[in-house]
Amino acid sequence: MAPEIKTKMAKDWKGFNKRPFLIAGPCSAETEQQVMETAKQIAELDQVTVYRAGIWKPRTRPHSFEGVGVDGLKWLREVKQETGLMVGTEVANEKHVYEALKYGIDMLWIGARTSVNPFTVQEISDALNGVDVMVLVKNPINPDLDLWIGAIERVARAGITRLGAIHRGFSAYEKTVYRNQPNWQIPIELRRRVPDLPIICDPSHISGAREYLHEISQKAMDLNFDGLMIESHINPDKALSDSAQQVTPNDLKELLSRLILRSPVPSDPRLLDILGELRQQIDVFDDTLIDILEKRMKIAETIGQYKKENNITILQTTRWDEIIKKVMVNGQAKGLSKEMIDTIFKAIHQESINHQIKVMNDGSSGRSETK
Repeated sequence: MAPEIKTKMAKDWKGFNKRPFLIAGPCSAETEQQVMETAKQIAELDQVTVYRAGIWKPRTRPHSFEGVGVDGLKWLREVKQETGLMVGTEVANEKHVYEALKYGIDMLWIGARTSVNPFTVQEISDALNGVDVMVLVKNPINPDLDLWIGAIERVARAGITRLGAIHRGFSAYEKTVYRNQPNWQIPIELRRRVPDLPIICDPSHISGAREYLHEISQKAMDLNFDGLMIESHINPDKALSDSAQQVTPNDLKELLSRLILRSPVPSDPRLLDILGELRQQIDVFDDTLIDILEKRMKIAETIGQYKKENNITILQTTRWDEIIKKVMVNGQAKGLSKEMIDTIFKAIHQESINHQIKVMNDGSSGRSETK
């Protein structure tokens, strides 16, 4: 079923006539002075459209700083009046929506810990019914595209047309240098399913550390995302929340100056012909990959039949360990990333198991394996 999402084209939003659409400001509003001074410095950059600040902070531990509450909305209203910047904040329940709208907040976003809960998203959507405000929906903390789209649909059904998504990465058991795993293929698939939906990347929450902000921001631009949300604070090291991922307004300016913005379409028509020929080659290789996988699964089914006849378990851990070590060495020697090899062969292995289970349990020479 196609997503029930109708949005205004990004170009029709105020501020979307330039790329990237920039949202910046501190992770949390802490004091009136901190909010105002940061806002004034960010306004001087002349690149930021929306000034952000967290008012209510959903923290993991109860003794953490959980935001200043409604007082912060008053400060954001002052920012709007003094700098001309639009202002935005995160809402986690319907009360937050009513309070934010009362103080003239221009942009609301639903956070990752909230978008995972359809009941709460529906309550927020009901509170937004009939309101003309910009609303962004962050991806859920877990990598579930349908859950993300479902949250966006709920907001769309409330009549919100200035609607977009925020890619802030996904929690994972395996830890890397990033705070949250980008899982770029998920927002890419979101763009495929909902082509007109603006997508904003949140490099701050993906990276968790300022040293990776440029890297993540550049990749988002290279993937043709519409904008960036970057946390900026006048004194990041003293910030009451997420200090490691925030930058000063001057550092933000420097980061933005190094971004390379590329066109989504080639200007030279000859390049279209070249790309077309190369893409045809890729299509041929894709077809070949499918044929090879089909042949591999047939062998897996045969293995499954032998295991069934000899009463042998499907999972052979030693054999799987041999395979994964071998393909890792071979793949990396050929310039393939460890992450890609791991993802592909785990999927192939699981598919092989599925084929063998079918053979083992229904007696058909159906489709299955493990080594």
